[in-house]
Amino acid sequence: MNFAITIAGSDSISGAGIQEDLKTCTMLGIYCFTVITSITAQNTYEVRDIFDLPANTVGSQIDAVINDVDVKYGKTGMLSNSKIIKVVSEKIREYGLKMVVDPVMVSKSGAHLLKEEAVKTLIDELIPLSYFVTPNIDEAEVILKSRIKNVEDMENAAMKIHDIGPQVVIIKGGHLNDDVITDIFYDGSDILSFKYPKIITKNTHGSGCTLSSAIASYLSKGYNDKKAFSLARNFMQKTIEHNIEMGHGHGPLNPMYKIGFH
Repeated sequence: MNFAITIAGSDSISGAGIQEDLKTCTMLGIYCFTVITSITAQNTYEVRDIFDLPANTVGSQIDAVINDVDVKYGKTGMLSNSKIIKVVSEKIREYGLKMVVDPVMVSKSGAHLLKEEAVKTLIDELIPLSYFVTPNIDEAEVILKSRIKNVEDMENAAMKIHDIGPQVVIIKGGHLNDDVITDIFYDGSDILSFKYPKIITKNTHGSGCTLSSAIASYLSKGYNDKKAFSLARNFMQKTIEHNIEMGHGHGPLNPMYKIGFH
C-alpha cells in the first residue's frame, strides 16, 4: 500500500482542503493521512468563518502520524498563519518529508486564507523546503512581487521561484486569459510547457488541492517528477470536465468521476 499525508484546512462543503485531498488520494489508490490546520465554515459562494488550530496541535498531529507509519510524500494546503507555517516547516525538516506545497492564499469565493503577516514566512521558511511548489499566477506574483502577463513571464517566474529552494516549480496558467491553458514545469534543468483545452465552467472549487494531492499520490507510487506532474494534471483535467453543479457559487471538481459519480 502507498501512503501520503495532507496538511491542510477543513472545508465544510467538501470541495477543497482535507476533504478534496482525501477523495483525490483515495481515487488514485493512496491511503492518505490527515493533519488539520484550520476549520472553515464555507460553502460554494463564501467563507463565513475560520478557526485556526493551535500550532502545537498541528505539530502533534504530524508527530502522531510519522511516529507510527512510514510516509515520505505529502502536500500542504491552507496554512493560514506564521506559527502554523513555522511548525510545519520544522516537521518537514525533522522528518525529511518530500512535500508538494500548494501556497493557498485566496479561496475561489475571494476569501483570504493566508494572513498578510504569514506571506513572508511562507516564502522564507516553507517554500525553500518544498519538493514541488504549485502557485497559480496570482500566487506567483505575490511570491515574486512582480506581474506575470504571459507564458514567457511564467517561465521566468518559475526559474526565479526555483532559486528560492524548491526542487520543482509548477506555475499554473489558468488565470491567463487564453483559450488554451499553459502550465509551466521547471526542475532546475528542463523547462516544459503543458497545454490543455480551457474548460468554460465556474465549477473549479478545489482545483489546486486536487492537483497537489494528485502529484503527491503519483510521487508516492514511484513516478518521476515529470511523469507524476503529467499524470496528476491529466487527472485534474478530467475532474474539471466532470465537475459537479452544486450550490449557488463555484461548484467542486469531481475526482470520483471514474466510479460513475455525477
